[in-house]
Amino acid sequence: MRQWVQTAAALLQNAYWAFPWTRTLYQGPLKKLCTPGLNCYSCPAAVLACPLGTMQHFLAGWRPALRWGTYRLGFYVFGFLAAVGLLGGRAACGWLCPFGFLQEGLHRIPSPKFRVPRFLGGLRYAVLAVFAVGLPLLLTGPMGYGEPWFCRAVCPAGTLEAGGLFFLMPALQEQIGLWFWIKIGLLVGVLGWAVVAFRPYCRTLCPLGAIYGMMNRWSLLRVDHDPDLCTECGRCVEACRIGLDPRREPDRASCLRCLTCATRACPTGALTAAVGSRRLERRTPCAPPSTPAS
Repeated sequence: MRQWVQTAAALLQNAYWAFPWTRTLYQGPLKKLCTPGLNCYSCPAAVLACPLGTMQHFLAGWRPALRWGTYRLGFYVFGFLAAVGLLGGRAACGWLCPFGFLQEGLHRIPSPKFRVPRFLGGLRYAVLAVFAVGLPLLLTGPMGYGEPWFCRAVCPAGTLEAGGLFFLMPALQEQIGLWFWIKIGLLVGVLGWAVVAFRPYCRTLCPLGAIYGMMNRWSLLRVDHDPDLCTECGRCVEACRIGLDPRREPDRASCLRCLTCATRACPTGALTAAVGSRRLERRTPCAPPSTPAS
């Protein structure tokens, strides 16, 4: 079911299929709304705005706004991120993010598979602090405004999705320079890494995942463990593609809330999905995991 939800989410977030004829971005009323996942505003098919890009644009204009006496607190964008995170934690990553869905598809390509070292997970907080918050807020241009540095310098999802603009708008081809090819190299590296490791960008570099992951501990949707039913068979550990132990760290920031451990792996019902204090009981027996952690 998760794959169907991921497919539907990717299509709904990129539903403007008139762009080959209009050769413009969608600018209708939906573009004022944020999407839960990482989906570039400049994608020709995008009908919603990326929350990470929206946050950076707010931070980029915050200092000039203060100088002009217009105090903006960003209730919409920060409230949106908080609401999504507190409702599901990183469920938006596991179920709704188009770039995460793409990485999962690439990982199905037959190849040797490797684990992502856990310590690399800390990089996403550094990317969040430096490129998504620090530079847009502190590094300003001649007019006093900052820039969305994560979008411009790092984001591989934006490189992939907005790349079509160079074909739709030939005038943009004159702006192609060294940094463009650096971003292309980063994109190729991330996509190649996704073939041999499970969702490596989400686990190591994504600042949006870092924001949602910090709220996993308090989110309404969670994985509940009943030690009285647990036989310590280890099937949940084998099934977790992130390499976690759901019995002992169900709220870790790396958990994508895919719920595979609770819905497919645990044979006794010791692990179940829960919303708040309500455990969602399974109606059918679990099947043992068919793929190892990666």
